Amino acid sequence: MKLELSDEARAYGDSVRGALEGAGGDRLVQDAEVAAESRAALVLPVLERLGAWDLDPRRGGDELEAAAAMCRAAGWWATPYPVAERVARPRGRTVDGLVAIPDGPPTARLGGLGGRWATVRLDGRMFEATVRSSAPPRASAFVAELELTPIPDDGRAEVPLALVLPCWTLLGLLDRAMAETAAYIRSRHQFGQPIAAFQGVQFQLTEAEVERVGLEALAHHALWSVQVGGADALADALALRLAAIEAADVVFRVAHQLHGAIGFCDETTLSWLSRHSRPLRRSPLGLSATREALTRTIGRQGLAGLFGEAR
Repeated sequence: MKLELSDEARAYGDSVRGALEGAGGDRLVQDAEVAAESRAALVLPVLERLGAWDLDPRRGGDELEAAAAMCRAAGWWATPYPVAERVARPRGRTVDGLVAIPDGPPTARLGGLGGRWATVRLDGRMFEATVRSSAPPRASAFVAELELTPIPDDGRAEVPLALVLPCWTLLGLLDRAMAETAAYIRSRHQFGQPIAAFQGVQFQLTEAEVERVGLEALAHHALWSVQVGGADALADALALRLAAIEAADVVFRVAHQLHGAIGFCDETTLSWLSRHSRPLRRSPLGLSATREALTRTIGRQGLAGLFGEAR
């Protein structure tokens, strides 16, 4: 089991992050909120130049790790395009990507995008989807209602990858939220010293960083589990999703507390990160539904986890 990406994958992730910064960085999501239909034009050319859509994470190894690194880099900038879903698109179908959807009314962060998308529910039922309607991006963070057409394929093998890669995007959002918060508390002074020097502030930041680091370790484990493709892959993917939601709740709570009221204003990067993290935290399953799905999946056998017997 590997708990870190290869040097090549990390270098690719750095290239994606740098290319997105050169294309506008934080301006990408800000511009996309003004005109949701511009999302693809803002992001796709940048990633196409880096060969992003030539990656096939189902081949495992370096390509799976490079895909994860790309998703994490996209999360750093709250990139206004479903990068994880695009790179997870299933083989043999002329669709733009693969999205895990809830059992209830089908929604996904595809507002402003055309094309055809494959969707999969946790039980493996697959559909082709087109966007039916969406609220303004400011209110919806690009979440849209979908029109579904059943696909006769069994998509159970697709579910772990469809769950894991968006968690890497969320990890990138948490990376950036922590970096922005650390910079903010170093720059803001009270009583003649930066607030970063106060013990209470240090405790809060440490709590959030512990959650982020723990999520990072589980993200590597779940990626390895997807690559191995064993019976535990779905359970590991759900465990990662549960940890990602819990970590995001802590990180954004601490980040907003330490920023104060300004953290909810769009003058700060945190406001954009927080708003566009919500679809990833709520869909296809929120906290309680993810916990229930994980409990149902593992039954009484429990998780093998990071420290289980070698598989």
